[in-house]
Amino acid sequence: MRRRLARAINAEAGELNAALAGFALFFCLFCGYFMLRPIRESMGIQAGVEHLQWLFTATFVAMLLAVPLFAWLNSQVPRRRFVDWVFGVFALQLLLFAGLFAGLGDSVWLARAFYVWISVYNLFVVSVAWSLMADVFDAVQARRLFAFIAAGASVGGLCGPLLSALLIEALDAAGLTLLAALLLLGGLALKHFLMDWREAGGAGRPGAAPSENPHRPVPGNPFSGFTRVLGSPYLLGISAFVVLLATVSTFLYFEQARLVEALFPERDEQVRVFGAIDFVVQAGALAAQLFITGRVAQRLGVRVLLAGVPALMCVGFLGLALAPVFATLAALMIVRRIGEYAFVRPGREMLFAPLDAQTKYKAKNFIDTVVYRGGDAVSGWAKSLLDALGQGAVLVALVGAGCAALWAALGWYLGRRADRAERYPVSTGD
Repeated sequence: MRRRLARAINAEAGELNAALAGFALFFCLFCGYFMLRPIRESMGIQAGVEHLQWLFTATFVAMLLAVPLFAWLNSQVPRRRFVDWVFGVFALQLLLFAGLFAGLGDSVWLARAFYVWISVYNLFVVSVAWSLMADVFDAVQARRLFAFIAAGASVGGLCGPLLSALLIEALDAAGLTLLAALLLLGGLALKHFLMDWREAGGAGRPGAAPSENPHRPVPGNPFSGFTRVLGSPYLLGISAFVVLLATVSTFLYFEQARLVEALFPERDEQVRVFGAIDFVVQAGALAAQLFITGRVAQRLGVRVLLAGVPALMCVGFLGLALAPVFATLAALMIVRRIGEYAFVRPGREMLFAPLDAQTKYKAKNFIDTVVYRGGDAVSGWAKSLLDALGQGAVLVALVGAGCAALWAALGWYLGRRADRAERYPVSTGD
């Protein structure tokens, strides 16, 4: 059975346990987050759909403050202990929010604070977890195993909305937040197994390409992630890819919030609608990750993973311009998120696997957090400007189609670079 499972997920001898641990770690992270995501969406509506661009801007400012702090921490503690600190700090904050929910209830300012905080939390823990995976597995292992590991996120994303819908009345927001903290601590235990395995069968194994000592801190200062990105055309290209991804996602997200507010005025209804969409997304992403993504990466290359979904989104936005209704938007939102989880995210993480530790932990974290949320903030205000022109969803859809076309072209370029990197090492400065 173990041999069959290993073959099914493209794992070689000795890699199965590590792949399963990576799968379980992402299950814990995403199950906890997706239990809270429907609550976040309803709190965003509670705080006012017309104020969403302000929440996106507040999230970006919070990222600007948090990233140098975490980069400084990364320079002070051994690399193998960095994840302990990050997950531990966020677990304590989850416990704090659980207490606030129990004491303050439906406070609008608490809703706004939680919306901003969980938007920071999600990007940080996921970015750090993928940095860990890029550290544990080498580039060849990443191409074979990252799709299966990402499937753990989809299984967690399936279970999270179900638990949220089933337990929201019994546990309320406070109980679900406490449960998310326990799942985060479970992921921390799995991280220790993976870093131990790294030295025997992963990127640090005897005979593998030399890599930095994980028992030492990652060199650099709190702003080295930023300066490293500015000095590298390759990393700037990844940053532009992330900004276009955020722009497409934000346009769809704002339209979704507007239509859900109009069609489902009650908060419990909104939580159930968002939970149902999340369930469909994660089910579709899981099927693709288990049976399609890894084989596409091996046979067609990373360029197809990174360019295929944006090309579909371009076509989808044109369809939304022709039929700007909730059903079309929901279908496009589902396709975008399935494509991101199943193809774009694993492909994006493969771009970092051959690079050095400072790029994996600092530059990557800067791109995944500040650049991503910066793209959110700018596109949020751009969406508000388009709405102010009074052309409705049609103009938004046409602009989204143009952004998606640029996104596809850049994805093809970066993916081709990654495909070549298997034969010729990629330098972040070339």
